[in-house]
Amino acid sequence: MKLLLDFLPIILFFATFKVAEGRKDWAAQFASDHLGFVVNGGVVGPNEAPVLLATVVVILATLAQVAFLMLRGKKVDTMLWVSLGLVTVLGGATIWFHNETFIKWKPSVLYWVMGLTFWLSQLIFRKNLLRALIGDQLQLPAGVWQRLNFAWVAFFAFMGLANIYVAYSFSTDAWVNFKLFGGVGLMLLFTVAQGFYISRHVEPDSTEAGEVPRA
Repeated sequence: MKLLLDFLPIILFFATFKVAEGRKDWAAQFASDHLGFVVNGGVVGPNEAPVLLATVVVILATLAQVAFLMLRGKKVDTMLWVSLGLVTVLGGATIWFHNETFIKWKPSVLYWVMGLTFWLSQLIFRKNLLRALIGDQLQLPAGVWQRLNFAWVAFFAFMGLANIYVAYSFSTDAWVNFKLFGGVGLMLLFTVAQGFYISRHVEPDSTEAGEVPRA
């Protein structure tokens, strides 16, 4: 359930873009009629309508995600608040200026904020965030925790650069595909690789008999 909730805004962004991309004239008319008041000039063109509509949907979906957690009395993670702020500001700029560049930068900025958080927490506060998150599930040597933490820092830095590269080197349609399939696929591969690395160093008493360590 949580995994679906986490990826729901991305999935809805992808679905909205694909539907609007296949019906550009309708999408442009719909966006102009219903969103003209938040668009500079009040008119949305066919080529820009798909990404603008998808941006509106991802903003609303992220807001709904936060509201759902708050109504259920659940804690809203700091990164979700950051994501909401970024998608609202950069997405709002994309809608107002008819410029998809702003929303294309959002994933990179979020990746880099996450990477900096992991790095600065270790460097300045001597706190390993990865260990704080999953340390109650695994018993690992301190050196392994440190290497894993910096591996996540490097991964987030790479993902931010990869997003920018795809955004500027390929079409918006290709970027949207990468945002969902490429981003999720690379995250899955990295997590699996991390799991194999952890399995070499996990201490025997960190899991119950027959339980597979979780990355």
